[in-house]
Amino acid sequence: MFASAFPIYGAERRGAEIESYCRISESQIRETSPIEEPDVVVILDPTILKISDPLKGLKANGKVVLNWKGSPPRVKGDLHVVDATGIAINLKLVKSGWPLVNVIMLGALVKVIGLLSLDSLKKAIDSEFNGNVAELNKKAVEEAYHEVRKVEQLVV
Repeated sequence: MFASAFPIYGAERRGAEIESYCRISESQIRETSPIEEPDVVVILDPTILKISDPLKGLKANGKVVLNWKGSPPRVKGDLHVVDATGIAINLKLVKSGWPLVNVIMLGALVKVIGLLSLDSLKKAIDSEFNGNVAELNKKAVEEAYHEVRKVEQLVV
């Protein structure tokens, strides 16, 4: 399995909008341009839906994994939601007042796409974090994995 990932962002400041791309393939990846027709879109900050079109180009059978609490919006794609912000706050995964949802959303993503196991994700967390930080992140991804839910919606 091969993977390639890169971000695109403007001024470096906390809370600024960024795009990040990740390709996963069984063969070597040579493409380095932004993905124009994604299979999956993961949205960490739901306010982005009001100021941008993160679902532009999403394939007809594409999946959307959205950090959302409450009644979800209607969007194109196969929508899956999880309250990653709530999980972060409950587990005190907050830095400088910002809930840290990025790793948490990986738990939901793993469940939705089924490409990796939850155990594989937890092993990756152990390789990147130590002690209590690793334990909190593993607990958080497990919660997201079990709490993510598919939203039945009319075709948009």
